[in-house]
Amino acid sequence: MQSLVTTRNGALRGAVTEGGILAFKGIPYAAPPFGPHRFRPPRPVEPWHGVRDALSYGPTAPKAPYAAPFDRLIPEVDIPGEDCLNLNVWTPDPGGSLPVMVWLHGGAFANGSGSVPGYDGTRFARDGVVCVTVNYRLGADGFLHLGDGAAANRGLLDQIAALAWVQENIGSFGGDASNVTVFGESAGAMSIGTLLAVPGAAGLFRRAILQSGAAHHTLGPASARLIGGRLADLLGVEPSHRAVAAVPLDVLAAAQQRLRAEISADPAPERWGEAALNLMPFEPVVDVLPAPPLERIAAGAGGDVDLLIGTNSDEFRLFLVPTGVAGSVTEAALRGAAARYGLDSDADLAVYRAQRPDATPGELLAEIATDWFYRIPAVRLAEARAACSGSTHLYEFGWQPPTFEGRLGACHAAELPFVFDNLDDPAFAGLIGAEPPQGLADTMHAAWIAFATSGSPGWPGYETRRRTTMRFDAVSEVLVDPRSDQRALWDGRR
Repeated sequence: MQSLVTTRNGALRGAVTEGGILAFKGIPYAAPPFGPHRFRPPRPVEPWHGVRDALSYGPTAPKAPYAAPFDRLIPEVDIPGEDCLNLNVWTPDPGGSLPVMVWLHGGAFANGSGSVPGYDGTRFARDGVVCVTVNYRLGADGFLHLGDGAAANRGLLDQIAALAWVQENIGSFGGDASNVTVFGESAGAMSIGTLLAVPGAAGLFRRAILQSGAAHHTLGPASARLIGGRLADLLGVEPSHRAVAAVPLDVLAAAQQRLRAEISADPAPERWGEAALNLMPFEPVVDVLPAPPLERIAAGAGGDVDLLIGTNSDEFRLFLVPTGVAGSVTEAALRGAAARYGLDSDADLAVYRAQRPDATPGELLAEIATDWFYRIPAVRLAEARAACSGSTHLYEFGWQPPTFEGRLGACHAAELPFVFDNLDDPAFAGLIGAEPPQGLADTMHAAWIAFATSGSPGWPGYETRRRTTMRFDAVSEVLVDPRSDQRALWDGRR
């Protein structure tokens, strides 16, 4: 099979992989964002002469490693180099006109990359999809906002630039530019929730899949400046992008890691604003958007985009069980956390206890935090779409791995190897165990492809009066308004 394609910037040589799939890696979609171009919007790529090899992953965005124990549970790749605004493409047929799926990775806007082996798109290409994975700027480089005139939300601008590259070039790889689905997990899904509301992203994708993230997690300008000011303090520089740009990348990455640890240790709203509950120092900043994303979506923004939205049943256990925090949560700590999330410590906790009468305080905290961070935002996004022309479907991933003596549950990120049908990637074993069910991967992977192809994943759409959700577990089944009592507690609060 011919492994050469021609893009608008020049010719590329890819590699033939498993089953005759072609892989093109490390393709630049924007110029390196360093030197005089630091903290600026992405710039076009300089065309090249001759054939450029696209045989290996390109550099990843600068970042600190995951802190323990997450460094053993969540796959991560760090490839040095300035040309980090790159993407990867897998295709079964450069001469085709196939559905396209563009992956935006998670990592709390501070970690991750499209180069993680578990995001290898070979199985999507095997099943008739052109798959693209993207690197974008993270942390301060992507989202630091100090109100000093520097371009804001640079990580989002990178994502828009990558999607624009897809529109211009994906036909050379056999993709149909009119049938693009952007899909992402955690910060990647939260990015998509924001892109639905950004005018500059309109028309760049037809469908979207949001896994464990919706349209709630943003920062206001005051909160962003509080966080930026504290980062400058930790670096010992004035709070300006110019001063931060002069700091060595490794020093900046370490300071960002310390900043997140400070927020988690002392989540005081007067110090961090919205981040006191979001627990992420770097997120999209609202003041450079026309309005908060959910408001824009409710008013019709992105209304013609088909959506598949979902969460995992026990998302927050990832952050409580491996660290040992779940076992040390007291009743008083549970009540305090519930109050911070806006719940009544008696009446509302009783509803959660009725659902899980044998749960420990740590397990109840995980359930409440899962609702606040993930499940209720997904439901609110579906509700905001009631009058839209695009379809809306909900799912819940409920399969529980045997890891951590079964206490981890269907936690955050556990669905990823099932979606990509990459259960054989050993990097996921610490999260999902040694023998995950291939049948579940077959079902989820096929649903994602069906949605990207036609806009229907195979179950009824979500309606406000009939809240249909597909639950993926050992046996997949359609549910109507699961855990409605818990959902009702958040009306007017989330």
